[in-house]
Amino acid sequence: MDLSASHVDPAKRISDLLGQYGAQTASLAWLLCDRHDPASVAYDIVDATLQTERMTYGELKRESESFAAGLASLGVRQGDRVATLAGKSKEYLIALMAIWRLGAVHVPLFTAFAPAAIALRLSGSKAKVVICDAAQLPKLLPDEDVLERPTLQAVVIGGTEGDVTSGFSCSFQSVLEAEAPPVLPAVQGGDAPFIHIYTSGTTGRPKGVVVPIRALASFHAYLEFGIGLRHDDVYWCAADPGWAYGLYFGVLGSLCTGVHSVLLKAGFDAETTYRVLVDRKVTNFAAAPTVYRSLLCSEKQPPAGLHLRCASSAGEPLTPDVNEWAVGALGVQVFDHYGQTEAGMLINNHHDERLAGPVKPGSMGVPLPGWKAVVLHRDEDVEVEAGQVGRVAFVVRDSPLAWFAGYQNDPEKSAEKFAGAGKWYLSGDLGRLDEDGYFFFSSREDDVIIMAGYRIGPFEVESVLSAHPAVAECAVIAVPDKVRGEVLEAFVVLRQVSNAAPAMEAELQQWVKTRYAAHAYPRQVHFAEELPKTPSGKVQRFVLREARKKAMAEAMSGTTLV
Repeated sequence: MDLSASHVDPAKRISDLLGQYGAQTASLAWLLCDRHDPASVAYDIVDATLQTERMTYGELKRESESFAAGLASLGVRQGDRVATLAGKSKEYLIALMAIWRLGAVHVPLFTAFAPAAIALRLSGSKAKVVICDAAQLPKLLPDEDVLERPTLQAVVIGGTEGDVTSGFSCSFQSVLEAEAPPVLPAVQGGDAPFIHIYTSGTTGRPKGVVVPIRALASFHAYLEFGIGLRHDDVYWCAADPGWAYGLYFGVLGSLCTGVHSVLLKAGFDAETTYRVLVDRKVTNFAAAPTVYRSLLCSEKQPPAGLHLRCASSAGEPLTPDVNEWAVGALGVQVFDHYGQTEAGMLINNHHDERLAGPVKPGSMGVPLPGWKAVVLHRDEDVEVEAGQVGRVAFVVRDSPLAWFAGYQNDPEKSAEKFAGAGKWYLSGDLGRLDEDGYFFFSSREDDVIIMAGYRIGPFEVESVLSAHPAVAECAVIAVPDKVRGEVLEAFVVLRQVSNAAPAMEAELQQWVKTRYAAHAYPRQVHFAEELPKTPSGKVQRFVLREARKKAMAEAMSGTTLV
C-alpha cells in the first residue's frame, strides 16, 4: 500500500496519482484489489448483532474473479452498465469488484428508492444487469405506474429459491459458482468509464454523471490529504454507497489505499455506532452531519475506549455546535469537508499534517491540492474581494484533478456548469472567502434570501438556530412579503416535541436576533416532526418553499388558516 509519506510535496503527489490512475494501461482490478497484500484486511463487515466477518484482499480477488466469470456468462462485456440495488454486505463488495474486473460500468441505486426512481436510472443508463437484495426484487417487476424499464437480468443476493423468477432473475450464488471460463482483468486506461451515477436531485431532475477511471486520482488525494488516512488506520466511512460520498470514499477510497476498513450492514442508531467505534478500534471516521447531530441529541453517552484520531463530515454544511460537543464527547474535532458528485471533494479542513490549519467555526476549509477555488461575482464572471459572497467556482486550467465533462445526454445542463468559455467550473453554491484563504458556505444559488436589500444565506441562520439546546435540526426559507420582498421563516424539529409553543417561537427568534443579526430573525417558526430530505439526507428547502407558498395562497383565498 502506498499512502504518501509526510515529506512528499503535495503537488508532486498529485502528479504521481494522475500518472497512476490516468495511464493508458490502467486496470481497475489491479488498482483496487490485486496490487494489495493478499493477507491484508480489506474490510471488517459488521452486522446488526455486531458479529464481524473479515474479508482479506486475497479473498476479494478470488471471489470477484469467480463472480466476474459468472457475469460474463450472462453476457456482460466491457462498457456494459451493471446496477446494484443492495445494502452493504460481503456480496456487494464482491459484485463491485467483479463489475470493474470485467471493465463494466457500475450504476449505484439507493435501496430506499421507490420503483419510479429506480426505473429512471435503469432506463437512463441502459443497465443490462441489476444485482439486488431479495427484498428489493419486487421493485424491478413490471408495473404500469412507473417509467418503462429496460429488459434486464436480476442477480438476487440472499432470500430463498422462491425469490428467483425463471428467465428474469438468478441467485448470486449460482453466478458465483457458474462453470464459466475465467476472464482476464480488463485493461482500459484512465479515460474509460467505470461509474454511471446520478445526482441527488436537490435542485431538479437527477442528472447522469459518467465517472472515468482517472477520477480515482482525485478520490485518492482526498483520502490522503482531507481524511488524512495512514497505513495503520482503521477507517470507517458510514455514508451509504448508493450515493457519491459513500461510494467514492467509503468503497473506492478504501480499495485505492488498501487501508483496513469497516462496513456496517445495520441501520444507524447511536448505541450501535458507539459500539462499532469501540469494538473495531476505529481511528478514522467519516459521516454525514446528520450522524453527528443524532449522536449529539441521543441519550446515549459516549463510551470509554474510543480510539478516534480523525473525524470528518461531508454532505451538508456542519454547524459549529457539533464541534462544541465533539471535542468533549469524541475526543476530536469534526472537520467539515465540501464536494460534489461531479467532482469528488474540493474544499476541506484537512487532516494531513502538511495542510492542517486551525478549524474556523462555520468554514468548510481550503482547496484540496489539485484544485484552485475562487469566488465569482453573482452576475459577472469576475472574481470578488475577500469577504464578499459570490459563486464558488474552480479554475479548470489550474485544477489538474478536474474530470467532469458534462452530464449524460444533457448539453443544456452541462453548459450551466461552466463559465468563461470553460475557464471556470461552477459549483452552483454561494460562499465567501476570507483573508486567510478559508471558504465559507452561504447557500445554494437558488436558496439565497433577499430581504429589504439584504442578502441572507439560510445556512448562517440555521447554524445559529442549531446551537439552541432545544433544536434537533432546522431549515430556513424565504417567504414573499409585500413590504420587504422576502422574509425569513424557519422550520424546526425540536428534541422534545412538548416544547413546541408560542414561548419557544419567541425564544428562538430572540436567539437569532442576539446571536446573528436583529434584521435576520425568522418572522415565523414552524415546528415539524421532520424535514423533507432527499434519500441521501440533504434537506429540500424548495419543498418547504412550495408548501409554504401553497398554504399562503389558500389562506388568501380563505380556504385555510396559516
